[in-house]
Amino acid sequence: MKVAVVILNWNGKNFLEKFLPSVIMHNSAYAQVVVADNASTDDSVFFIKNNYPQVTIVQNAINGGFAKGYNDALKYVEAEYYVLLNSDVEVTKGWLDSIIKLMDSDRAIAVCQPKIKDFNNKKLFEYAGAAGGFIDKYGYPFCRGRILDCIEEDKGQYNDTREVFWATGACMFVRASYFNLVGGFDPDFFAHMEEIDLCWRLKNLGYKVMYCWEAEVYHVGGGTLNKTSPHKTFLNFRNNLLLLCKNHAHKYFIVKMLIRLILDGIAGVKFLLTGEFQHSIAVIKANFSFYSNLGETLKKRRQLKTQITAYTTSAVYLHSIIADYYIRGKRTFTEIDLKNRFL
Repeated sequence: MKVAVVILNWNGKNFLEKFLPSVIMHNSAYAQVVVADNASTDDSVFFIKNNYPQVTIVQNAINGGFAKGYNDALKYVEAEYYVLLNSDVEVTKGWLDSIIKLMDSDRAIAVCQPKIKDFNNKKLFEYAGAAGGFIDKYGYPFCRGRILDCIEEDKGQYNDTREVFWATGACMFVRASYFNLVGGFDPDFFAHMEEIDLCWRLKNLGYKVMYCWEAEVYHVGGGTLNKTSPHKTFLNFRNNLLLLCKNHAHKYFIVKMLIRLILDGIAGVKFLLTGEFQHSIAVIKANFSFYSNLGETLKKRRQLKTQITAYTTSAVYLHSIIADYYIRGKRTFTEIDLKNRFL
């Protein structure tokens, strides 16, 4: 098949019952639907076999998280394009066609995402990907339509198709040959920001990551790990440091890493002062985990040295999104999208 829509599932029967029908209804003749099950202990697999025999099931031996889960399952999937889709996403009519048409038009496009909106409030963008992802000079990710915890209403302000820095793993279209070229996701991330790492590696090879507004999906978010979870805080802080250390260009690399560590310390203190003690501890644990794995991360960085030196990436925000948000009071992408502010 030209396209494989691959849904990673872990104990998500409730989501499959709710959202798999929309995937089946709005599927295209050139696409197959695959559920990659991450060693679920509920009756997800039984449910699919009995209700959707047209869906292919790949059963992973263990729950390796988002990164390893997809890496393991995609070995058994043959298609020109993978569409990696969260189980808590409602798709809409024509959602595949516009993006596949865009990617077919340019072999340099490695990854693309649709417009991601909130399932529970369909006027709003959704936190996980909104209208395409960007990153600032210190490695902090943000989106058009979502900066930190400030989420915009969709008023058509991002109805364009353009290059971005990263595409969300909640609904990621990726050219299979390029995914395999770079070895897929880094399993050390387990979950969170592994899609940014993948996009960064592909962009450093000269490929494009795109946002296509004509395709629209609705994401629940937090289905596997709630945003209030200290473990999610741990993964976000730890993985963001891994991401920056592994992929950032050599220019001012050490200085930026030191600034990031200071900013993370400030974030930990902020959690402490607001009574979010478990999140403060999670930031500390994230830093210790980063240090304990620093040797392995630097080894990966050395392996990527040629691509990092070339550093042909685009859509990097040349300022600090943290300073813009907390000091300058900027809450939307349009407020920071000024001339000469992006690489």
